[in-house]
Amino acid sequence: MPLLQRTFQEWRTLLRLGAPILVAQLAQMANAFVDTVMAGNASAYDLAAVGIGVSFWVPLSLFFVGLLGALQPIISQHMGAKQHSQIHPVAWQGIYIGLVGSVAMMALLWNAMPVVDLFNTDAKTGAIVAGYLQAFVWGVPALLLLTALRGFTDGMGHTWIFMAFSLFGTACNIPLNYVLIYGKLGLPAMGGIGCGWATTGANMCALVAMLGYLAWGKQFRGYRLFKHVSLPNAALIMSILRLGIPIGITLFVEVSMFCAIALFLAPLGAQTVAGHQIVLNATSIAFMVPLSLGMAVLLRVSYLVGEQSHAQARLVAYSSIALALMIACINAPILFWGRSIIAHVYTQEPAVITVATQLFMLAAIFQIVDVIQVVAVNALRGYKDTTLPMLIIVLAFWAVCLPLGYVLAYTDYVVPAMGAAGYWVALTAGLAIAAVLLTWRLFVFKPQYT
Repeated sequence: MPLLQRTFQEWRTLLRLGAPILVAQLAQMANAFVDTVMAGNASAYDLAAVGIGVSFWVPLSLFFVGLLGALQPIISQHMGAKQHSQIHPVAWQGIYIGLVGSVAMMALLWNAMPVVDLFNTDAKTGAIVAGYLQAFVWGVPALLLLTALRGFTDGMGHTWIFMAFSLFGTACNIPLNYVLIYGKLGLPAMGGIGCGWATTGANMCALVAMLGYLAWGKQFRGYRLFKHVSLPNAALIMSILRLGIPIGITLFVEVSMFCAIALFLAPLGAQTVAGHQIVLNATSIAFMVPLSLGMAVLLRVSYLVGEQSHAQARLVAYSSIALALMIACINAPILFWGRSIIAHVYTQEPAVITVATQLFMLAAIFQIVDVIQVVAVNALRGYKDTTLPMLIIVLAFWAVCLPLGYVLAYTDYVVPAMGAAGYWVALTAGLAIAAVLLTWRLFVFKPQYT
C-alpha cells in the first residue's frame, strides 16, 4: 500500500479511537462547568469554596489517574500480540492499585484543611470547603476504579465505553446538584457541600453502571473479568508502577504549574487573574482535541508494537505530529481572530476583556508547541517510554516556565516587566523546549520493545 494511503488509513483509525475520548474529556469538563455555575447561583461563598476544593482534588487525582494510565499501553500491547490471557491479571492489578490509591487520596483530602488555612480563607468559605472535600472523598474509590476500568476498555480499543459512562455520570450529576445544592425533594439546601455529594453520587452511579456492563456485556464475556479474581501479583504491580508513576508525576507537574501561575499573578490584581483564567479555560477546551489525538496515538502505537508491526508504529508516531500541527493551524487562528468574541462570552467587564484579548494573541502561538509536545509524549508512552519524558516535562515546566515567567512578569532584567503576558511567553518557551526534546527522543532514539 502506498505510504500516503497507509497514513490516511492510520489517521482514520486514530479518529475512530480518538473521537470517543474527546467526547469523554468534554463530558468531564462539563461536570466542572455545571458545578461552577450551579454553586455560583447558590452564593459567592459557595462558588469560591467549590473552586478552592476543586483546585485541591484535581491535581491530586491526576497523579493517580496518570499512575493508572499505564494500563492502556500494557493492555493494548497484549491485544496487539494476541496475548489475551495476560489482559485479565493486568486489569485486576489496576483495580488493586486503584483501591490502595483511593485510601491514600482520601486521607490526603480529609486532612487538607490546614493547607487551605494557609491561604487565609475566611471562616465561612473555609467551612464550606471542608464540607465539600469531606463529601467528595467518599466518591474517590469510584473515581479511581472507573479510571482502572477505563484502562481495561481503552486498552482493548473500545474507547466509546468510557465515553458512554462519562456522559451517564454527567447526566446524573446535574439533577443531583440541583437537588442537593438548592434543597429540593424535601432535603435541606446544602450549597457547595451538596456539590461535593452530587459528584460522589454521580461517580458511584457511573461505576455501578460500568461494572454491570462489563459483567454482562457480550464482548467481554470471554475475559470473565469478575467471574475469576486474579490475586495481587507484586511483580506485575511493580511493572505497572514503573511505567505509571512517571506519567502521574508528569500530569501532576503540568496541572500544578498552572495552579502556581494563578497564585503568582495574584499581586497584579483580580482583573489580571480573571483575564488569565478566561484564556486558560478557553485554551483548555481547545486542548482537548490534540489531547484526545495523543491518547489515541498511545493506544495505536502500543497495539502495533505488540503486533510486531514496528514500521507501522513509527509511521503512526511520526505522522501524528503532522496531524497535530494541522489541528494547531485550526485552533490558533480561532483564538487569535476570535479573541474578543471569546472574551465577551466569559465576561462583560472591560478591564478583564482587555487582559484576556492580549493574552489570547500569545495563546494562539502557544497552541503550536503544545500540540506537538502532547502528541509526542503520548507516542513515547505507547512505547512504554515514560521516565525520560517525565524529566523533560519537569525541566520545561519547573526549571524554565516558572522562573522565566517570574522574570518576564515582574522584573526588567530581560525586557520591561510584562505582567501576565510574561508567564504566557514563558509557557510558550518552556513548551517549545519540551516539544523539541520529546520529538527528538521520538525520532532519534530507537525504542526498546518490551
